[in-house]
Amino acid sequence: MALSAVKPRTHTICRSTDPSNLVWYQVGENEKTITRPVVSDSMVPWSVDYRDYKPIKYTSPIVLKSPFWADPLQPNSDTRWNSVDKQIDRRSHLGLYAIAQGLPRNPVGRTGIEGRGLLGKWGPNHAADPIVTRWKLNPKGMVEINAKSKKPILQFVAVERKDTKEWAVPGGMCDPGEKISQTLKREFMEEALDSQNMNEKEREKYYNKLSDLFKNGTEIYRGYVDDPRNTDNAWMETIAVNFHDDNNLFGNLKLSAGDDAGKVCWMDIHSGLRLYASHSKFIHQVALLHNADW
Repeated sequence: MALSAVKPRTHTICRSTDPSNLVWYQVGENEKTITRPVVSDSMVPWSVDYRDYKPIKYTSPIVLKSPFWADPLQPNSDTRWNSVDKQIDRRSHLGLYAIAQGLPRNPVGRTGIEGRGLLGKWGPNHAADPIVTRWKLNPKGMVEINAKSKKPILQFVAVERKDTKEWAVPGGMCDPGEKISQTLKREFMEEALDSQNMNEKEREKYYNKLSDLFKNGTEIYRGYVDDPRNTDNAWMETIAVNFHDDNNLFGNLKLSAGDDAGKVCWMDIHSGLRLYASHSKFIHQVALLHNADW
């Protein structure tokens, strides 16, 4: 099935559209800084003839030195694109993507950079974003109401990313062969509870406590992510799921930043939130789902 068109406005964080406001590629510490060439809205689609298009070729040294989680420098000739390839899911949530000169082509369009940047996989790089929410309570234990909107205030577990210092949903990459439900729980435990520094008994205790909360979630989004790491040949896709703590299961659960998170907290949801990549859009959908203040 051919993939459907995606509007350029969903593809702005990962490209530069204004010569006076260039987008710097997000790279790790002590790495070369990359400035993306300008790609206007009209030149984003691959169907548009752009003979002067000269993307910068860049793949991070971190990726090249990490064969345990990253693809090889050049894809193998037997790579199964648009399929499950040796436990690696190379299918896109958008449908079939094109292969040009042996490399997968970003289904949303040009970005100004070819190669993989900081992404490990050629083609779609799959992630899962668990959005854990609860109602904000006042000192009397009642749900707090916004005075202007007259709607209840919702909170979500937010983490501050170590790389960009932006607040985000505590999500992460799917491991090969891993089910999305497993990724959602694992990433939340690693980033919001610092499970990697727990002993086996503690880890099992928290895992079991989360089981009730993570049994029933509501899928908020499935698809392409306008991520600053996206390139012409590698891009982020995710499944975002909301797990609402209506029974105060997290009442005595201590949040602790771990893995890629610098900080973690319960954050009030409102329209002024500025979060990493497309996360603000996910949070807005959650607010609409619960008819909460926005």
